[in-house]
Amino acid sequence: MDGRTKLKTDENTVAGAIGQLVLPFAHTPRFAASDFVFSASNAAARSWLLGPTPWPERRLALWGPAGTGKTHMLDIWARRHEALLLHGGSLTHAHVAALFAARGGRRPPMAMALDGADMCGDEHALLHLLNSAREQGMAVLLGARTPPARWPVILPDLASRLRATMAVAVGQPGDGLLRVLLLRLLAERQIVVAQPVVEWLLRRLPRTARAMQAAVRRLDHAALATGRPVTRALAASVLSDMLAGAGDTPPGPGP
Repeated sequence: MDGRTKLKTDENTVAGAIGQLVLPFAHTPRFAASDFVFSASNAAARSWLLGPTPWPERRLALWGPAGTGKTHMLDIWARRHEALLLHGGSLTHAHVAALFAARGGRRPPMAMALDGADMCGDEHALLHLLNSAREQGMAVLLGARTPPARWPVILPDLASRLRATMAVAVGQPGDGLLRVLLLRLLAERQIVVAQPVVEWLLRRLPRTARAMQAAVRRLDHAALATGRPVTRALAASVLSDMLAGAGDTPPGPGP
């Protein structure tokens, strides 16, 4: 039985450097609607996504730091509205032209979600998408790390469209949501961690969703590399640069 499947309550202290080869298996997060966690940090975004108020110009942008649930909300909205879900980093003018071209009499999708919209390097593509969506009466949901009005765009027409886009901030999660997020991230990677270790991590990790994601990635890699369970000693070793006050109690052999 390896460290993936056995209970992570092994009291052996992890010693030495991680030297085993770990294959880079891709991790795909879950974006089911049932997995979404409601909190004050995403209440405004949920109100605009689910409420009856129409979006100005039929466009809405959700913006905020990485790991705050924007992609999850875009995915849920896209599924609910049968919208096409795209990513700004791969958007090109030719791609947009093909999406809106006549295809055997079929209409283009009636809604569109663009994650990482602020990562789009082709301003003409983004402008074409917004203009075409407006002509078609199509709702467009954008996800970004900063509000559209602050994007450093050059095209005046694009800047005008972005300034006219309703922007709603998604904040950093509170303590309760951070706890749920950490537990969910561990469960997604099938990492079983003793409750005292979870509490120890929550007290010391930075209070951001991105920090929780980074910490779980490191713990997963370390557990696979060593074949050992995630104990407090292992966490202190691989997360030493992230943990606050990790040295106040030397990690012992316990969980």
